[in-house]
Amino acid sequence: MSIVTFPDVQWALRIVLAVVFIGAGITHFLPPVARTMAAMIPPRLRFAGPLSPRNLVIVTGLCEIAGGIGLLIGSTIVTAGVSLVVFLAAVFPANAFAARYPDRFGPAAIPLVPRLIGQLVLMGLIVVAIL
Repeated sequence: MSIVTFPDVQWALRIVLAVVFIGAGITHFLPPVARTMAAMIPPRLRFAGPLSPRNLVIVTGLCEIAGGIGLLIGSTIVTAGVSLVVFLAAVFPANAFAARYPDRFGPAAIPLVPRLIGQLVLMGLIVVAIL
C-alpha cells in the first residue's frame, strides 16, 4: 500500500502548474494570440519602444515559460513561485481591461469577478506548491 504525502501532492501540483504556465507562455508567440494580448494592454500602459505592447507580450510569455520551468528545478522552486504570483498580479490590469470589452476580445474577455477569483485561486495553488 502506498501513502501519498504532502510533498507528493506539491510535486504533482508543480508539474500541473508548470504545464499550464509553459503552455500559456508558448501561446504568446502565436501571431493571432499575440495580437489579441497586445490589444488587451490598457491604453494608460501603452508605450513606444522597448515597452511596446508587442514587446510586453513577448516578455510576459518568456516569464511564464521561465516560471513554469523554475517550478520543476529544486533550487528555483520558491523564486519561480513567488515570481509567478507577482506576475499574475502584474498582468491583471490587462485582463480587467479585456473584461470590459467582451465584443472586442471574445473568449479572452473573461468577466472581471470570475477572472479575479481564478487568478487568486491560481496564486493560492502556487503558494501551496512551493511551501
